[in-house]
Parts: sequence; C-alpha cells; structure tokens
Amino acid sequence: MRYLSESVGNRGIRTLDRGYDALVYYEYFLKNREKFIIRATKNRSVRYKDETVNILKVAKRFKGKYRIDFKDKKGKTISCKTSIIPVSLPKHPKIPLNLVVVYGFGKDPMLLLTNLKSDDSRLANTVAKVYLMRWRIEEYFRFKKQQYAWEDFRVRSLNAIRTLHRILTLLTGLIGILSEKREESLFVMELIAISKRVYPPKRDKAARKFMHYAIGDAFSLLLRRSTCGISHFLAPPKPSPQLSLF
Repeated sequence: MRYLSESVGNRGIRTLDRGYDALVYYEYFLKNREKFIIRATKNRSVRYKDETVNILKVAKRFKGKYRIDFKDKKGKTISCKTSIIPVSLPKHPKIPLNLVVVYGFGKDPMLLLTNLKSDDSRLANTVAKVYLMRWRIEEYFRFKKQQYAWEDFRVRSLNAIRTLHRILTLLTGLIGILSEKREESLFVMELIAISKRVYPPKRDKAARKFMHYAIGDAFSLLLRRSTCGISHFLAPPKPSPQLSLF
C-alpha cells in the first residue's frame, strides 16, 4: 500500500475485500486522504445516530431504496437493491463514512464501507459497481492458478517463484491481448475454434467476455503436438566475437 501511495498518490479508489476490514487499514487511508471501498464483515461495529451498533443490524433497517441490475457469468440478469447510510467508526466518530448496503447476492446483504461522499442513488450504485469490478481481477488470478497449474510448481528459492510468476503474468497478458482481438483477428478465431468450446462464442454472449480459458487450451493443444523444443521457436543467439581458448 505504501508503494501504491508513493506511485499514484491519492488518486483512484482503493477497493478491498473483507480480509482488509481492520482499523489499521481504515486509519491508513484516512490519514493519507485516499478514497476507499472496503467490504465489511458482519461483526463490525459502527456509529449510527450517536450509538455504537453492529453493522448488520444497521443494514437490515434499510431494505433497499435504489435498484441496479447486474449480469452474472452466464449472462443472467440479477436485480439488486441498494441503500446508503451515513455512519462512522467508533474510534473516529467525527469522520463521516457511508455504508452502502447491497441486496441480491445472497441471504445477507453485502456491506460496503466507503469515505466517498454523497447521499443519492448514484453513489450507492457506483460503489456497488466498483466493488463488483474487482471480481474480474479475482478471475484473472483464478485463471493463472488453474490454467498453468501454478500451485503445483515446485522450486527451491523465492527468486525462482518470482521468475515463474513473471513469466505467467506475461503469458496471461499476451492471452488478454489476443482475447481483445477475438472478433477481428483470423488467428484468434482459429485458436478459439481449435479449443473446441461447447458453445460457440457468437451464441454464448457471456462466454465471449472472458476467452482466456479457450485461448489457453488452444495453445496447449498446439504445443502438445510440437515435435521440437522451445529453442526452435526462438531466434538463435549471435556468436560472440570474443576469442575463446576452449
């Protein structure tokens, strides 16, 4: 976080999961005047109307004033209701925060604490959208672990782990670039055809949003049939002009 603060300052919005629902993170963002959206846990206490109350009890007093629609991975529309509630932290009662409550993703509402200021539907829906965008980042990490069997690698040093991570990141970036050209590049269209997806991308709109798995499987099938090593795909190194005694 310090590296991020030094690199971009207080620009942007820090969006974090429930694992970061701790006072140390709230105080860090407030001290550095950084905007944040943190998903709170059910056992967090907040100040509401000059009383310290459990955050879930406060949320359940509001049943959703605004409506917003999302689409899941299968393209199904999910109708959600959101509410925005002015609260504060018990240790910092004079610093105003907003609690955005989102109904529609489970039995209990989604609880999002933010220091973004407003009291209309636009803030409630914007906070919900920003938080759901981070799920796409989780999909990226899930792809890296599943497609390359990242957790099955066995190495002896931290440097080797970092090297493998960098290589996989570059490969995932390349697949991401190819995925963006899936409707304009014949090469990418052929890769998707080789992957033998059950539902063609033109018929399955939800599958077209994340084609990394299809392109990754296509490369795996192509390279599996290769009879030469990876050195044959790389340019040969130029011979050194330095004389050698060996």
